[in-house]
Amino acid sequence: MAGKPKLHYTKGRGKMESIRWLLAAAGVEFEEEFIETKEDLEKLRNDGVLMFQQVPMVEIDGMKMVQTRAILSYIAAKYNLYGKDLKERAWIDMYVEGTTDLMGMIMYLPFQPADTKEKNLALIIERATTRYFPVYEKALKDHGHDYLVGNKLSWADIHLLEAILMVEECKPDILSAFPLLQAFKGRTSNIPTIKKFLQPGSQRKPPTDEKFVAVVRKIFNI
Repeated sequence: MAGKPKLHYTKGRGKMESIRWLLAAAGVEFEEEFIETKEDLEKLRNDGVLMFQQVPMVEIDGMKMVQTRAILSYIAAKYNLYGKDLKERAWIDMYVEGTTDLMGMIMYLPFQPADTKEKNLALIIERATTRYFPVYEKALKDHGHDYLVGNKLSWADIHLLEAILMVEECKPDILSAFPLLQAFKGRTSNIPTIKKFLQPGSQRKPPTDEKFVAVVRKIFNI
């Protein structure tokens, strides 16, 4: 029996949060080793376990995996959340890339100068409502299933729920014009493994605040 996956990252969301989501949704228990100082990061680099000197890094199945996309693809395939064939996988990839772009905008918002934050927040809301959410609303409408690809929970659905909740932290009524996404959010939030992850005390991380931004800047010299 292999040990639990071990996640190496800071004690915040960042690029690791989608990995936490995917493992939790798959019902996989995982351990976390937090990088809390510049020295912690340097130790990992000096130990030669970071292929490109970067985190996230996940120890899983005897590998020390880096690069967020590679880690997520591996977990999705391993736990049967990556479609039944190449075409389904292509659709999942397209949907995931869209939510990745949207979440990336939100992820970097707390690190931006105060004078540009308001403008960038408005851009996030505009992009969510005109570029991204209409695509997922239409996908749910066109094939009439509960999930985005096939009629089965996939990585695309888990990623979309994570994105919805992140955008709602910016604008709580963001789904008011998207009834199918509202229903989707309700359904997927109640999947037992996801419901557990959404409870207080889980390994889900809180939104990034100024205190955490300061910690990250110190660790990564930014």
